Amino acid sequence: MKRTGDLKLIQELNRSIILETIRKYGPISRSEIAKKNELSPTTVASAVTELINDGYVNEGGTGISSGGRRPILLQFSPDNHYLIGVSISYSKITIADINLEAEINIKKIYPTKGYTGAVLVNYLLQLLEDFYTKQQDHRQCVGISIIIQGIVDSKKGIVHYNPVLLLEDVYLRDSVEQHFQLPTWLENDTNAYVLAEKHFGHFQEVENLIYITIGEGVGAGVIVNHTLSRGESGGAGELGHTSIDWNGKPCSCGNKGCLENYISWPATAQKIMEEIEIGRETMLADYLTNHKTFIAPSEFVEAVNAGDDLAIEINHQMAEYLSAGVVHLVHLFNPEAIILGGDVTNQNPILYACLQDMVEQRALKALYKDVSITSSSLGKEFEMVGAASVLLQDKFQFKLTHDSNRLKTSL
Repeated sequence: MKRTGDLKLIQELNRSIILETIRKYGPISRSEIAKKNELSPTTVASAVTELINDGYVNEGGTGISSGGRRPILLQFSPDNHYLIGVSISYSKITIADINLEAEINIKKIYPTKGYTGAVLVNYLLQLLEDFYTKQQDHRQCVGISIIIQGIVDSKKGIVHYNPVLLLEDVYLRDSVEQHFQLPTWLENDTNAYVLAEKHFGHFQEVENLIYITIGEGVGAGVIVNHTLSRGESGGAGELGHTSIDWNGKPCSCGNKGCLENYISWPATAQKIMEEIEIGRETMLADYLTNHKTFIAPSEFVEAVNAGDDLAIEINHQMAEYLSAGVVHLVHLFNPEAIILGGDVTNQNPILYACLQDMVEQRALKALYKDVSITSSSLGKEFEMVGAASVLLQDKFQFKLTHDSNRLKTSL
């Protein structure tokens, strides 16, 4: 006789499988769902009734008859519920109302104001309170999904280490969950982006995939055999804190010569300003005024594409440093595709060309010959799509393991 816990797990798993099938293949009939997933018609009928009652699925139209009554078709209803997506970076907090297809309804961006530690957490709770109270309508909020840079233990909901925001062993998920009484998810931002590429981007069929983000920091999200690799405490993919020069620049993590200190946007912008200050001729200086004392990534890329000597030189240096990290990833994970994300990589074909040449020269040919280095397919809303993907994968898109497959077929 089966234990109640086993039966509940089987029912939840089957419900998730059926919902994902409707989302992916709908409009679809109950009998087609049963055939695709090798489930009994009774199991499908029961789960579909629950999904309709909960507002996740609706009936619409009829299919082609195979001899009997025309089947009623089912389709996913992404707008009866919503989630709150949150992205925390060093300079801003982005909060959005997102439907269950990762489409944004409302988005707000707030500066971090230099807040760190407990002050930042309290500020986040205040922002979320203001945002959430304005979203009260007929829809149900399924939860809050937070992504942040640093070492994040998603299982325990802990930010183990974020040196810039001074977060160390912070139980951020619990703080938010207890405050709002809503299910809450927490994930490293780059892990979220690679999940988004896998579920909503152009890489849904890729088995081994790596996403590298270059922005205020540098990180890598790694998918191996269709499964996100997080590591024991959430530290897998800390590419930015791999050392490329043991005698190099000191890093906030305590190490020296970390890749992040050479190719992150703050590091790159600092190089540009140092060259301008010593009188280097460059069109990048034209972007500076009395009221604007910084260079934006898009302006740097514009200068690269215009053939500016300084911009091309720094772009080449960035590719060279990055190639060291990419070669390590190729040798460690043997991926099919490596995606580059971040404003400095957008519309920057020269960076891709340089990087591909350098990696090809330095990587083992047998491991690199089939690797594609390409740009993100998520568009400008990649942060919020990433945040949504964390919640949606866990709540609706269970991936079958050998154990879960055994449970399903044993029903």
